[in-house]
Amino acid sequence: MTVVPDSLPRTAGELRAAGYTPRPIAQEIHDNLLTALREGRDAWPGIVGFSRTVLPQLERALLAGHDVVLLGERGQGKTRLLRTLAGLLDEWTPVIEGSELGEHPLDPITPASIRRAAELGDDLPVAWRHRSERYTEKLATPDTSVGDLIGDVDPVKVAEGRSLGDPETIHFGLVPRAHRGIVAINELPDLAERIQVALLNVMEERDIQVRGYTLRLPLDVLLVATANPEDYTNRGRIITPLKDRFGAEIRTHYPLDVEAEVAVVKQEAHLVAEVGEPLLEVLARFVRNLRESPVIDQRSGVSARFAVAAAETVAAAALRRAALTGEDPAVARPVDLEAVPAVLRGKIEFEPGEEGREVEHLVHLMRRAVAETARERFAGLDLRPLSDAVADGHLVATGERVPARDVLAALPELPVLHEVAQRAGVSSDEPAGRIAAAVELALESLFLARRLAKDSDENTTVYGQ
Repeated sequence: MTVVPDSLPRTAGELRAAGYTPRPIAQEIHDNLLTALREGRDAWPGIVGFSRTVLPQLERALLAGHDVVLLGERGQGKTRLLRTLAGLLDEWTPVIEGSELGEHPLDPITPASIRRAAELGDDLPVAWRHRSERYTEKLATPDTSVGDLIGDVDPVKVAEGRSLGDPETIHFGLVPRAHRGIVAINELPDLAERIQVALLNVMEERDIQVRGYTLRLPLDVLLVATANPEDYTNRGRIITPLKDRFGAEIRTHYPLDVEAEVAVVKQEAHLVAEVGEPLLEVLARFVRNLRESPVIDQRSGVSARFAVAAAETVAAAALRRAALTGEDPAVARPVDLEAVPAVLRGKIEFEPGEEGREVEHLVHLMRRAVAETARERFAGLDLRPLSDAVADGHLVATGERVPARDVLAALPELPVLHEVAQRAGVSSDEPAGRIAAAVELALESLFLARRLAKDSDENTTVYGQ
């Protein structure tokens, strides 16, 4: 729980004496972002791969005070990016205690708060709201109503004797309740067009209309939204007047290089076993291959969540194998990559005509990723002594019931194995599982280069001549 500091003013009079003047939300973000840029602080914690592309555009939009829509494929981090906007707000902001819309004690906007401020004067009680409470998120669904976003007449208040034209009969929706904060609408095109119309006044005139009554509430909100290009152009669309009111439309993208893809997986994945850097690179290249493959429907995209789920699946396969073989610690090896295609094929869309060949395509692209990673890791390293040893009868078996020590025991002492481990970032005194993972990667690369054979049954894979 976030505890309000005792040193903060508790009445409007104390607030005024302390110099807390009302500041528009756009100005607040503008000032705090400039301060972060000047001090060299990271204003976007947890955002990977956007530093030279998306973030400069977003920073310019915020400094200009614009409402923003992020346009990009699924799983590109749009929602994560919007949630970091709350970090640009003041840590604590004053509100009228008990006010429905979180109004500033020195700038009330509803009739009830204006009347209360006039009656109490400097004794108006002040509460404090943390920045995390000033970010409001709504998933746009087709059943979202104007009442949900803007508000509606409250029949209970009417029954109490108030007239329909009285602003105090209104039950306010999500947008007015976010006054002096940020409103994020996910998948904006999925919002019915007649509902999008209700946002026009909020974004331009900053007032709201409910049941034919215009309430002149000078709302102060920053409206941000996300949209998927497929929805943006086909299934749904952002109506032209609303699109015109967004000051900036910013395109997001998937990680541009392997390093960024690995960084995203490291940050987001909850791994139940150790997955070494080489295998994370394999998964990153696998996902990048999927995004370039003509058999994958690229209009739906290959989400970054796929890479995260793939890493978690590999870790789970390693943990299961460790439980079967008694290994400790559980360390993922290339054999665990076999679990990915069968488990995750439902997370991506294939082009028509590829029915029944999904796993075949995924296995092929995974092998390409393994070959590319091994080529990068073992560049300039002569693996001929390893292939010669296997060809001379030192067959190597691996599988979900083969412990790492058996993989290593199948090979003679070879200097090249130390080089292989070193290239994989493993030293000779580390657990057998890490060394075996590096050796298996080298063996698989030799197989893919057609310098070794590989025979597989249900539980075991054997590398031979």
